[in-house]
Amino acid sequence: MDESIPVTRDVDHGTAKLMPDVDRRRAWLLTVDGAPQSYVDLDAPTHLEFEYAQRLGHVLDTVAEPGRALDVLHLGGGALTLPRYVAATRPGSRQDVVEADRGLLSLVVEHLPLPDDAGITLHGADARGWLEAAAPDSADIVIADVFGGSRVPAHLTSTAYARAAERVLRSDGVYLANLADAAPFAFLRSQLATFATEFEELALIAEPGVLRGRRFGNAVLVASHRPLDTAALARRTASDAFPARVEHGPALQRFIGTAATVHDENAVPSPEPPAGAFGIG
Repeated sequence: MDESIPVTRDVDHGTAKLMPDVDRRRAWLLTVDGAPQSYVDLDAPTHLEFEYAQRLGHVLDTVAEPGRALDVLHLGGGALTLPRYVAATRPGSRQDVVEADRGLLSLVVEHLPLPDDAGITLHGADARGWLEAAAPDSADIVIADVFGGSRVPAHLTSTAYARAAERVLRSDGVYLANLADAAPFAFLRSQLATFATEFEELALIAEPGVLRGRRFGNAVLVASHRPLDTAALARRTASDAFPARVEHGPALQRFIGTAATVHDENAVPSPEPPAGAFGIG
């Protein structure tokens, strides 16, 4: 896609728009119904524009020795920013991307094509349905970045969903999720409590202003059976343009407090962002 002309298309779940970045020749912003979804620089796949994507990238960089190929399952495709990042930083990785919106996948592949040797396979399917049918112990990393509009769908928040993710991961695997909430953090705390039923180790990465309840924002949940390198994560996230904090251990337990786990029968989507929280002009 060489010409810097915006593209608008009705996809399965809304109206998608690809807009060129005037400052980077082959960089594009993807929005769906006005909400930013992804940012991709085709000439620099390791450039992560959004803060939450940078934090996911830090986790991906620290979960295994640099350059080691991994088997990665992405739930939610967007413009395939993180699959491109993994392909560039960990050549030879095998990646599956599950995206329910087939129209969105088609738009992205048409205008923002993947390199032929990327090792990325795309699947038009529901994230939980795919997880429940996938082979056990088949992934090193599961990354969930699934939003219906601006909300995480309810069926991707329950203990049954967490169990499905745990089953697909290898014993030393790591689960990552991009979530969004604001004080008093009923959704975020319930998600941490829910994943604590399946994983011994948890961490949460978010901006201090979000954690202090000053505004609505993204938070990255990290879950595994093995200890996470939270010191390395803290160093990396603290040096970002918008520094974040890594909560884990007793401090995270205090944050979770008495939050109840989520079951399919009482699952709800993540909260609706306030007007303007993620919108663009």
